[in-house]
Amino acid sequence: MSAATVFILSSSAAIIPTLFYVAVIYWFDRYEKEPWWLLAAAFLWGAVPSIIVAFLFNTIFSVPFYLLAGDGAGEALAASLIAPPVEETIKGVVLVGIFVWWRDQIDSPLDGIIYGAMVGMGFAMVENVFYFVNIYNEGGPEAWGINIFMRGVIFGLNHALFSSMTGLGIAIARMATTTLTRFLAPLLGWTIAVFLHFLHNASVSFGNLLCLVAVVTDWGGIWLTVAIIVWALLQERQWIRRYLAEEVMAGTLTLKQYQTACSSRKRVRHNLSLLFSRGPAAYRDAVRFYQRCSKLAYRKHHYTIFGDDASSQHTDELRREIGNLSPRVL
Repeated sequence: MSAATVFILSSSAAIIPTLFYVAVIYWFDRYEKEPWWLLAAAFLWGAVPSIIVAFLFNTIFSVPFYLLAGDGAGEALAASLIAPPVEETIKGVVLVGIFVWWRDQIDSPLDGIIYGAMVGMGFAMVENVFYFVNIYNEGGPEAWGINIFMRGVIFGLNHALFSSMTGLGIAIARMATTTLTRFLAPLLGWTIAVFLHFLHNASVSFGNLLCLVAVVTDWGGIWLTVAIIVWALLQERQWIRRYLAEEVMAGTLTLKQYQTACSSRKRVRHNLSLLFSRGPAAYRDAVRFYQRCSKLAYRKHHYTIFGDDASSQHTDELRREIGNLSPRVL
């Protein structure tokens, strides 16, 4: 195959699984979708600046290992000891930025996981393109196909797992009530991300049998993250049921609206029924209405924890917005 054909096929092999994984990650955010532009910014940070900066620092910091241990051992050592802290730090920069400038978008541990996973998917997609092209040039079509299967399927969620740990730590810090937890949670999340990254790189760098260690630790981490996501969703649903029940008593919501808002399946059915009966505008109003209901519950929970004026003011604004949207989705 020509170089152009290899690049196009390698890009497709990297992009298609990424789109699938991103869709699954986005689907998990059931009650209050994160802004698409902020998710896209996180993804693009992982795909472009993170790749470039990580390449530069990995190259610079790896030089001593190559000089002392030679090409083979030096590459394995650099991949194990340099790449994990460098890449997880650079990917984590955008998560810190979200925490500093858009912290109101982080309402639960789930949000931190989603933003972190998006950064990781952007990083993995572009990194895979370079790996696929390089493997084809070095090993031919057979090695190329095996590498695509391993990196795109078996280890396709690795970078999402790593950076989601940093995001989880930041989300915990966002909801923490003590200064110590606010400081330690992001640091611990980053440390876990680096450690998981180290385990993976060391396992695949130092022998074929050790790849089994990578499979076990990577997929073990993924299923643990899924368990955390399920717990976070149950927690969010509990908040919605508790705090929106008060809004029924206050007249902000009808009982029917409350019952629908408490169930992701009922929300979807109602939104689709409006789409087919009244058109896209009614559908958009319904989606926004139920997302505002979720946001209201999260803000009330935040106010319960911190008693801050900003949450109180935001709660009043959300009530007014829900009141304006309510007649359109009855």
